[in-house]
Amino acid sequence: MEKILSSQDRYKRIRKETMTPANIVTYVRILMVVAIIVLLSLGGPAKSDVERWVAAALFVIAACTDKLDGYLARSRNEVTTLGKLLDPVADKLLICSCLIVLSCFGTVWWWVTILFLIREAWITALRIYAKRKHGIVAAADFLGKLKTVFECVAVGMMLFPLWVLRGMPYVLAISYYYLMLIVLGMALVLCFASGTSYTVSIFSQMKKAGRAK
Repeated sequence: MEKILSSQDRYKRIRKETMTPANIVTYVRILMVVAIIVLLSLGGPAKSDVERWVAAALFVIAACTDKLDGYLARSRNEVTTLGKLLDPVADKLLICSCLIVLSCFGTVWWWVTILFLIREAWITALRIYAKRKHGIVAAADFLGKLKTVFECVAVGMMLFPLWVLRGMPYVLAISYYYLMLIVLGMALVLCFASGTSYTVSIFSQMKKAGRAK
């Protein structure tokens, strides 16, 4: 009887930690990523397809909810280990999957997307290793959050390609296009700056953890 109660208690505790409002928002964001990729794939590279614009609108909503789950977790005092792990994963899925599709369409150079993917793969692998080996769960730092903002703005601008719209004044169209390239370039710089900062921080924490054992 005690084992059954113990199992029930564990189930309730796990459910309480995983089904917080903040984590539910994160789950929805991950599902939205799937919807965005499906819509983009259905629409194809044509900029005027309805699917493309709906996918762009969903992307903006998904990107904006990045702050919502963090706010809910802190305001309700429900910051969980799962939330710390899933939140950056949801960001990576949103950005990287869109970059891959846009590269397939020829909107983004493949080498740019590959550099983003290498950085995210390295940080994800490092985060998993730190968690399993030393129990360290490191949230994204300021540079990482700033990188995410620039990535979201750059990808959002690419999903809303205003430079191809008919009737758009040439000066505005070309300005929008080059502004998008500048934001994408800043995102790439921040990508590696934040990756370096995070790597140094994680190795420092793992070194301290190793000395404490």
